[in-house]
Amino acid sequence: MGKKTGNEKEKEDKEAFEPLSLESKAPATVVLLLSSQEEDILVKATEAIQKFAEKGEENKVTLLGIGALGPLCKLIDHSNKVIKRNALMAVGIMATNGEVSDALKKEDVIPLLLQKLTPEEDAVVHEFATLCLASMAVDFTCRVQINTNDGMPPLIKLLSSPDPDVAKNSLEIIFNLVQDLESLEVLHELGAIPPLLELLKSDFPVIQHLALQTFQRVTTDLETRKIFREEQGFERFMDLLDNMEFNDLHAEVLQTVSNCLGDIETLQLIHNSGGLTRLMEFILAPSSPEIQCIAIKCITRAAQSSESRDVLHEQVIERVLVELLSAADDNVKASACQAIAAISFHPGSKDRFRELEGVPIVVQLLHSESSALREAATQALSSLTHKNKANALAVHEAGGHEILIQQLSESSSSTVASSAATLSNMAEQEIIKSSILLQEGIQALVEPLVSTDTQVLKYTAMCVAQLACGNTEREKVSGGLEPLVNLLYSNDKEVLKHACFAVYACAGDTSCAVKMCRLGALEILQEINQSANRRSSFSELAMTSLLNSNLPVKYNRTRRLSANDIITSGFYDAGQVCLLKCEGPDRSISSPLQLDLTISLYRKKKEKDKVDEEPQDILPDKSPITFGDVSLHMLIKEAKDTVFQLTDEREQYAALARLVSEAMGGAVPREKLHELGWVLHQSQLRFQLKSNVLPIGIINKGTYCHRALLFKCLADTIGKSCTLVRGDYNRAWNEVLLFKVDRENLRFSMPCRYIVDLMHRPGTLLPIDSPAAQEYQII
Repeated sequence: MGKKTGNEKEKEDKEAFEPLSLESKAPATVVLLLSSQEEDILVKATEAIQKFAEKGEENKVTLLGIGALGPLCKLIDHSNKVIKRNALMAVGIMATNGEVSDALKKEDVIPLLLQKLTPEEDAVVHEFATLCLASMAVDFTCRVQINTNDGMPPLIKLLSSPDPDVAKNSLEIIFNLVQDLESLEVLHELGAIPPLLELLKSDFPVIQHLALQTFQRVTTDLETRKIFREEQGFERFMDLLDNMEFNDLHAEVLQTVSNCLGDIETLQLIHNSGGLTRLMEFILAPSSPEIQCIAIKCITRAAQSSESRDVLHEQVIERVLVELLSAADDNVKASACQAIAAISFHPGSKDRFRELEGVPIVVQLLHSESSALREAATQALSSLTHKNKANALAVHEAGGHEILIQQLSESSSSTVASSAATLSNMAEQEIIKSSILLQEGIQALVEPLVSTDTQVLKYTAMCVAQLACGNTEREKVSGGLEPLVNLLYSNDKEVLKHACFAVYACAGDTSCAVKMCRLGALEILQEINQSANRRSSFSELAMTSLLNSNLPVKYNRTRRLSANDIITSGFYDAGQVCLLKCEGPDRSISSPLQLDLTISLYRKKKEKDKVDEEPQDILPDKSPITFGDVSLHMLIKEAKDTVFQLTDEREQYAALARLVSEAMGGAVPREKLHELGWVLHQSQLRFQLKSNVLPIGIINKGTYCHRALLFKCLADTIGKSCTLVRGDYNRAWNEVLLFKVDRENLRFSMPCRYIVDLMHRPGTLLPIDSPAAQEYQII
């Protein structure tokens, strides 16, 4: 091509645009320039926006509002290094604002920012790229995106950056990332522990604190603790504790130490290297109460496993803790009590605390004005007295039981629960139990029974069961029977278990058993025992105890009284009532029968005088029957005179059966049962007595159920053993156990059960598996 002519050059000069010097004080105008294709304009625009953003939070929000964030994010990847750096600086500065940070998450800028963490980029790019990422890493979705784009490795490398801002930002991002389990578990595999340990030497406290917070999190992972241990991390941390120049770091150092002590393998290695000794010396060394408390909590954390308690016991940690009980600060003493509660699960530690006179000191702490200290001291006593009679006695000798009883009305649920647990532990010894009862300990348990705290309910019920050992004590808890029965509804297995055991203990008193039955305890226990999930040996024990203490209800509900169930005055038979819905026809007897010997309605004066003249030895010394039912007492006397003259046990039962039959209308052939007329006879008696309750002794015509009840009554009174079993349709019978005698070999065979015939051939003993016995049980 040839040279341009003069005319052509003149034409080009006319078309060229002269350079323009642009000044603007309107941010929106500058933002528009971010879309320019000219690099010079972009350099100046990005620089201006960066400076504007640095001036304050309002400017950052203003820039966001006028749409600066999107164009700036695009310029982060510009080929011009100056434009790229300026844009990144502007975005980084803006991202420190919460609103901008939230908006930045929508820009999908994380992959782009991670690309700027390569070694080829300069420190300024690293600084502001990590600053952006740090502002975003607090968000879970952003952390996921960082991990998805493999962001952890370059960040770990930047921990060693000579630029403190880059190191600090990278560390902050990593701290946020390890809050998620996925990052936590892989951090040590990426070699992060050594550079993290190096950051503890930083001249910048903010970096040191952030590194310690990161260690506090990552040492919760077992594998990370192994690497930490291999890199001499614990020793470095102990060096920090020994250096008082770093006392502002001690609280965070101890948090990581606590994590390490929770691992038995690490604890053992620390112990072997002398680390535990250094820690104990640090605990006793003069320091702020806050630091001492955190250090003591390290011991508490370590004492959570039996293996760790062995190590601590070997180190004689008990001596240190007893010494701390005399500290001036209440929080330190409370922390020491918590550590004692934890370490005292070790049997040897319980004894050592007593030998070091620690038990009385803990008891004295119950007098403190600090509720937190009283709570911790009570927890310590609960642990110290658990399965340790000597410690329980030491608490008693120090007067601890009196204060513990008072604490049952505390507002702190933890204090109440621990007080009840300690009293329960102590009450295992009779001498201490007596002292607790004298201080009205059992009455004090009534109020906690209505608590909503499961621990309070569990230990209160446990204590009730321990203290309610005699009738007098059971009477004192009568006010708490209703809330105790209500605990049977609990869905907490421990509460339910101890509530059942307390019901079992209280049911030893007949009046308590009757009251609990009226409160619905039997129905609740029946429902529990039919549930595969809720049933336990304790619920079955409670049910049995209630029934054994209330024989009328037992017979009514179970249709059977064993030979050990001795009928006494006041027993009544109200017929069969099922706990569950009964199917089929009514199976109850036609009218209630009662052995209530206090009823004397419509009795002839002659009969009364006759009874008054009877000698007091008409009954055996331990007879359960008292005077009242004249006819019944005459039968008892006759049974005694008749039966005791016989030496053969079979003949004794036969004679008693004949006596019962004669009293109830005599033998009745099966085909003539309808002619007995017992229904009309008993209706007449009810009319005469103006009562539906008939004393058993006045019945002259009775069918199976009446005769079986009378036989059981007479047998129990004169000391003969038999059962009482209810069948259907007014059937009932008695079973006795007898040995067959092999006269040739002069020995007894295995015992056999018999049903006593009281109706058809009175006195006949029917083998239980014979057709005659089976026929006797059915209509």
